[in-house]
Amino acid sequence: MSVAETNSKEISRDRGPATEASSNGRAVDPLIDAFNAVRRFTLRLAEPLNAEDMVVQAMPDASPTVWHLAHTTWFFETFILKAFQADYEPIHPPFAYLFNSYYYAIGEQFVRGDRGLLTRPSVTEVLDYRESIDHQLSHFLEELPPDKSSEVCQLVRLGIEHEQQHQELILTDLKYLFSRNPLAPAYQDVSATPSSRAASSCQTSSSRYVSGDETERGSFHSTSEQLAWIGFDGGRFCFDNETPRHQQFVRAFQLADQLVTCGEYLEFVESGGYQRPEYWLSMGWTTVSRNHWHAPLYWTRRDDAWMEFTLSGLRPLDLKAPVCHVSYFEADAYARFRDARLPTEAEWEIVANECSIDGTFADSMLLHPQPTLSGHANMHDPVQQMFGDCWQWTASPYVGYPGYRPPSGATGEYNGKFMCNQYVLRGGSVATSKSHIRRTYRNFFPPEARWQFTGIRLAKD
Repeated sequence: MSVAETNSKEISRDRGPATEASSNGRAVDPLIDAFNAVRRFTLRLAEPLNAEDMVVQAMPDASPTVWHLAHTTWFFETFILKAFQADYEPIHPPFAYLFNSYYYAIGEQFVRGDRGLLTRPSVTEVLDYRESIDHQLSHFLEELPPDKSSEVCQLVRLGIEHEQQHQELILTDLKYLFSRNPLAPAYQDVSATPSSRAASSCQTSSSRYVSGDETERGSFHSTSEQLAWIGFDGGRFCFDNETPRHQQFVRAFQLADQLVTCGEYLEFVESGGYQRPEYWLSMGWTTVSRNHWHAPLYWTRRDDAWMEFTLSGLRPLDLKAPVCHVSYFEADAYARFRDARLPTEAEWEIVANECSIDGTFADSMLLHPQPTLSGHANMHDPVQQMFGDCWQWTASPYVGYPGYRPPSGATGEYNGKFMCNQYVLRGGSVATSKSHIRRTYRNFFPPEARWQFTGIRLAKD
């Protein structure tokens, strides 16, 4: 029985704030509508789950779904209601400790790796908590005085974008959790994803990719050297790490016109790429050896066929779909195998500025990277798959742009303190909402991470 079926007060009911405010034409109304929509979409992602699915933590880097539901609610309560609503009384004071992720300026936090031990509060209690905060925040925004409007609206927008990040984490964490189950359970019905056109390209051998035919692997888009403007140019919301906008000199380069496919990467696997240290950075080779990696995460060989675990369960590997769930180390090794390299984030952004923000996003609920087909590509773009499908590793370490300063206060902990031992990823994935991504968006993960929807785009000098 799903969580939605266990109690008539739970997920099947719309727990978002009222939307009728949009009819009176106030400036805050679009923000209330956006808040409402994001909160509903989070619950939609939880609908297929039962209570047992929602409380398990499969590894320290992941979190239970119920924790994500509570933490995103705690964010709105802490940074808006507690900070700006006079005489606000917390609903559950211990939640400030249980569901604070990493904001030391706010207070102490429960140990991240032990979140799976939190069988209490129950799923029902967390959903009631969400409902209460949703309605209190909606009412607060309806009555928002003009002198607080600008600061509060900025924080609400930050909370919306923050929740969209946790929506992505819900999907990636669930995928890892379900993959650890020998029953290989499906999050959603296979008929929902991917499309039949993608399924028709499934193969059990990479023989058609081992010829070395460069045309089969796609081509490269050339860009001349230039002094380019990099970073957010204002006008809408952005995270602080996307600023300040600045100029970088970028030498002439070439960028692959599509993401690396599973078929292309399978050639690397079957040629012994994971056993050849000459392709690997020293730390990468240590990581591969220590963890006994032989293929991307979620790939498995059954008899003579390669299979891939997806959010629709275990399926034959689709050779035409983008390879996904590879670490920075694997992406870098594959690039060396192809006598290429990974792009810098400046190179990626230069080409992205010429491309439409289009691709397979979470909104579609396909939840698996899709092949590039000429009939579905945007022919006006110089390259394909710049957005959606898979996050794309870049060769750029995650550091602040020239002149960057973290914001003051607790929200200054959001991005700046992670600028160490991480690499930048660009473009979004099938787990990212389309409204969340920007051409300047900078995601970041440590180089060994691969449970996120991370893929590869090649570059050359």
